[in-house]
Amino acid sequence: MKKILKNIYGILLIFFSIVFISYLMPKKKKFLYEVIEGKTWNNSDLISDLEFSVLKHPNEIKKEKNEVEKQKKIFFTRNNSYNEIAYKNLKYELEKFQNQSNINSNINELFKNKIYEIFNKIQSKGLIESNYVIQDKPDNYIIYVVENNITRINYLNVFYSIDKATELIKNINIKNKKRKNEAISILLKSIKPNIIFNDYLTKISLEADLKKISNVTGKIRIGEVIISKGEIVDNINYLKLLSYKNEFERKQLSDSSNILIFLGQFIIVSICFLIISIFIFKIDPTLFQNLTFLKFILTNIILFICLAKFTLLFEINFSIYIVPFCALPLIIRSFYNINIAMIVYTITIILIGWISPNSFHFVFIQLMSGFLALLTIKNLYKRADLFFSVVKISLVYIITFFAISIISNQEIEKQNLLTYCFLVLSSFLTLLTYPIVYMNEKIFSLLSDTTLLELSDTNQPLLKKLSDIAPGTFQHSIQVSNLAENAINQIGGNTLLVRTGALYHDVGKINSPKYFIENQSNHLNPHDELSNIESAKIIKSHVIEGIEIAKKNLLPNPIIDFIRTHHGDGLIQFFYKKYSDNFPTNLNSEKEFRYNGPKPYSKETVVIMMADAVEASSRSLKKINKESITELVNKIISSQLNDNQYNNSPISLKDIETIKEIFIKKLLEINHVRIEYPEIN
Repeated sequence: MKKILKNIYGILLIFFSIVFISYLMPKKKKFLYEVIEGKTWNNSDLISDLEFSVLKHPNEIKKEKNEVEKQKKIFFTRNNSYNEIAYKNLKYELEKFQNQSNINSNINELFKNKIYEIFNKIQSKGLIESNYVIQDKPDNYIIYVVENNITRINYLNVFYSIDKATELIKNINIKNKKRKNEAISILLKSIKPNIIFNDYLTKISLEADLKKISNVTGKIRIGEVIISKGEIVDNINYLKLLSYKNEFERKQLSDSSNILIFLGQFIIVSICFLIISIFIFKIDPTLFQNLTFLKFILTNIILFICLAKFTLLFEINFSIYIVPFCALPLIIRSFYNINIAMIVYTITIILIGWISPNSFHFVFIQLMSGFLALLTIKNLYKRADLFFSVVKISLVYIITFFAISIISNQEIEKQNLLTYCFLVLSSFLTLLTYPIVYMNEKIFSLLSDTTLLELSDTNQPLLKKLSDIAPGTFQHSIQVSNLAENAINQIGGNTLLVRTGALYHDVGKINSPKYFIENQSNHLNPHDELSNIESAKIIKSHVIEGIEIAKKNLLPNPIIDFIRTHHGDGLIQFFYKKYSDNFPTNLNSEKEFRYNGPKPYSKETVVIMMADAVEASSRSLKKINKESITELVNKIISSQLNDNQYNNSPISLKDIETIKEIFIKKLLEINHVRIEYPEIN
């Protein structure tokens, strides 16, 4: 029942993931053709089933807008109220001057008339304010002046500029130099621009002129050939195809159409997930029973699709390239083999290609870069390897995109520098693989190679404690680690996991080291004072106590599994035989001498069981040669096999034979006989 519920839960996870990904897809029909400027049209003749206008090239529209902006109408407003302000300023300055001077009234009146003459000439003709819009403009530059809601066209030189007014004032006809300077000072303080730049009317006029620019250059009717097979997609054909594509996508609006589109997308995503499932089943069928694996894969696929969807909201060309998609295969590779990483990455990129503009270009670039990252990085836990992989990804991104751009645009000057910046940034964001891997470890209780490497360091506190308290067990664990690592390397599996699991598998012996023969140095055996059942109980307890110690020291579950399964539910042969010899009639006693299990469930855990038993037994051999070791290895593994200890693991008979050969070879190397040196007198 539990297994059935587990399977139902897994199916529901996959189903809702498919629904969610389908929901993220654009709800409009996919245009069937890839429109690439400069390429030959290899499809059949494209005949229009729609009537549509052919859009102008964006560059052409931009050029026309720039031309309109260059020739835009500049509006000014004549504000006569400013004349009154200027007149008041003049009157004030003159009164101030008269009060401070001792000149007679006749001279004063003549002085005032000269000033008023210049003042009225400037203000009545019009004094234009200084503004950037007329800076460096010629005298014949046309401006539009609004006065009393009437707009008149004038040349710029019709009015006084500040400079020309100043020049006129400085040439005032007053012979007395002192009085002339005083008059100039009064006038400069009094005059005020009354031809004022009208920003609002200028903008309104410009907007109206820009709206007059047509964004279409022609029309295609139903039944008309858009492009024929073999034609080059030149500028004109490119605009036709792009216009047809836009009109095609614009018309996909009905609810019934959306439902059908969603159904199609659901089928596509389902097929993609089916391909992943078949591929993984061929590699490792046991993974389908692992809900953690399922949740991990689905979460990361959805995460990267959501990131891609999010970047497209900004509507910046090629913004999708900023997402570090190459991190995905590296993340998966941190926990599972390269084949799984490749298929999951490939399918994810294909799915994202459905929402990405220029989907073929996107898929090609990402697959090339992602595969390179996977195939060139040897050890993710080595920082240097990841850094050099990032550099390689950057180069592939740049070279590939450059090549595609040349094919598409044919002109190097059309290259978008911002896109290259996105690609380089994306490459370096791949360094986020480390924290993302760590997050996945904590969320899904997985083990990465980096963590395994850290745990396998013999300076780890728990291993250091094992070495101090139970040195014999520690040495035994190291030898088991070497044997198991060589074996798993040959039959296929996680070597780092095996090495680490082997180092911790007997950690439970810390609590009672002297009850295990490898730690007994003085030939005193505490089991001599115990019954066989009591001895068996102590021996069995190292598994349970090992699990407790491991949990207390926060060891990951996959490592604890090695402690839990390395004896399976096997029989403690030594004490059981002694007990059977003493009590031959007690047939129900076998349970007392069996470990609690469970049996090993993977290649890695079953190899540790084999290596543990073989290494421990090899220490009891009186004569060490190929024959004795071969006999020992065959005997122990056959015993475990006959005891059904391998039934839950995917190991094959071929694998078992390979393991035997490796064990024999390695045990001979470990226990080689040294030559006897002659005695030196």
